[in-house]
Amino acid sequence: MLCTMDRSTDTVLCYTLSGDVTKADYQTLNPAVAAAIKANGSISLLSDLTDLPWEQASAWGSDLGFGKQVGDSVEKMAIVGDKGWEKHLTKLADPFYAKEAKYFDTTDDAWSWLTS
Repeated sequence: MLCTMDRSTDTVLCYTLSGDVTKADYQTLNPAVAAAIKANGSISLLSDLTDLPWEQASAWGSDLGFGKQVGDSVEKMAIVGDKGWEKHLTKLADPFYAKEAKYFDTTDDAWSWLTS
């Protein structure tokens, strides 16, 4: 499930991902991110994966397509989590999903980096 966080702005989009992330979640995410990029030229993303056990395999193609579609327009991507695989995911995100990606333990730290 994908939920927009209250602290999202026009240029810093913040999402919480929990439970099962599906292909349908990307059908919600992609247009929202594309609209923000069209309106602002570039954006930053915060993804809180703390309550995400893993992404459904059926969503992997949509995930990769998302990175290909927006990667050049995402200045910074902050990934928040508490598991080892999330740290490794950040390393993959850096060249494909954003110009710069970093891992954080808290959303407050991630927000500070994204807005600095």
